[in-house]
Amino acid sequence: MSGTVREEARWTRATLGRDGRPLDLLTARFDTFRYAPHAHDEFTIGVCVGGSEIIDYRGGRIHTGPGSIVVLAPGEMHTGGPAASDGFAYRALYAEPSLLTEGTLGGLPHFREPLLDDPELAAALRTAHTELSVCPDPLEAESRLPWLFTALARRHSTARPACDTVPGAAHIAHAVRDRLADELQAPPSLTSLATDLGLSRYQLLRAFRTTMGIPPYAWLAQHRVNRARGLLESGLRPAEVASLVGFADQAHLTRWFRRVLGVTPAAYRASVSPPA
Repeated sequence: MSGTVREEARWTRATLGRDGRPLDLLTARFDTFRYAPHAHDEFTIGVCVGGSEIIDYRGGRIHTGPGSIVVLAPGEMHTGGPAASDGFAYRALYAEPSLLTEGTLGGLPHFREPLLDDPELAAALRTAHTELSVCPDPLEAESRLPWLFTALARRHSTARPACDTVPGAAHIAHAVRDRLADELQAPPSLTSLATDLGLSRYQLLRAFRTTMGIPPYAWLAQHRVNRARGLLESGLRPAEVASLVGFADQAHLTRWFRRVLGVTPAAYRASVSPPA
């Protein structure tokens, strides 16, 4: 162990859709810190990303390791501290109970085992946590987090999966696509779109993913990039373009521009500008 003790905790907040409910995200790294017994009103969903933690919970002890998922139920007391001298690091999401009932039947899910081994889901939760902590885009948060929480409940709890068949999925997806394209600077929430279509949010997400192959936020980001190309070609600077097409800032535009086209907006603008 190095001579420097690391005790770091950073809270960020994502909003699930425009005017939606907030969801707290915690990024933590502790060498010696130990939590006193406490409980949360929400489900605590944690992914260990380094070291090992010991959690006292339900009269037993949980030993986490990198890649493991821990699910702690609302209102249940627990502690947390390092299992060894190298400390532990984790990412936690605090989800209100209703977020784990979308796409399932049988009421509030019960997780018999709080420690879960699901590398695919752990990686997806960690990635979503990291990216939303940097840029908590409301549509992105609403597209990603409820979907992942539904997967968590369906795979590992007592809840039963709801039917995944959504009649008229293509029509639904195209209606959502058109609304997002028309309101790209301030897109409506998926909850409001689902209500307008007489659906649950999970049904809307299912229909869109099935038809389009990607979630709504990813489709809108690519549409924004296509709009941004035209504005860059007209001579506008990336910082100007970002707000015009609905990205939070230039960094948000750059992240998606590179994902879609492989270059930065500035490099693209330079490549298509006429020679002086």
